[in-house]
Amino acid sequence: MSTSTTGMDKTKKAKIALWILLGLIVIGGIIGFTVARNAVTVAEPTGGGQVVREDSRVLSQAPDEKAQFVEFLDFECESCLAAYPFVEELRAEYGDNVTFINRYFPLPGHKNSMNAALSVEAAAQQGQYEAMYRKMFDTQKQWGESSDDQSALFRTYAEDLGLDMAAYDAAVADPATRERIEVDKADGQALGVSGTPTFYLDGKLLEPKTLDEFRSLVEAAANGS
Repeated sequence: MSTSTTGMDKTKKAKIALWILLGLIVIGGIIGFTVARNAVTVAEPTGGGQVVREDSRVLSQAPDEKAQFVEFLDFECESCLAAYPFVEELRAEYGDNVTFINRYFPLPGHKNSMNAALSVEAAAQQGQYEAMYRKMFDTQKQWGESSDDQSALFRTYAEDLGLDMAAYDAAVADPATRERIEVDKADGQALGVSGTPTFYLDGKLLEPKTLDEFRSLVEAAANGS
């Protein structure tokens, strides 16, 4: 092997190591960022906001529920995307005892956050909430931060899921669908939520300092302690 080839291999390995390190920093830091932000901006509930409603979208129902984990999210939010794999890990580990619930919280600074929420809610009305939830986060890097309306792209996701497209189109256009999303956002605002992701466990704001502490809190809730 030539010296130049060896040098290239070392450079490649260094770059891979750097990206892994940066990835760990981003994923680990997102919770700290969220906590720091919430510690400043999240106030005690003053406007009668509800953490969970009877019709809130359930990501997964625990067969032996001991706790409820709620996330206020925006499908165009990069921080929500960074937290997404960690939330999925928690679901895989504690889904038998913890019910995972999502609340829509589209942020005004994101051009397609409401469009994404409308698409997800329309899919949810056909029993495909989780599938569209995953689709949005799995593809966010393709459409996020775009200044163009991505509704047509989101419609192709619905087609890929085999949805009844007439019913999907009607749901997206129905003012009641948007109103349902706005109810979630109004609840969040009344609770003091100002950014995403924001997490609650059994009605209480989660404020861990680390991912390990975050996991420990969920584990304790799953064990009924």
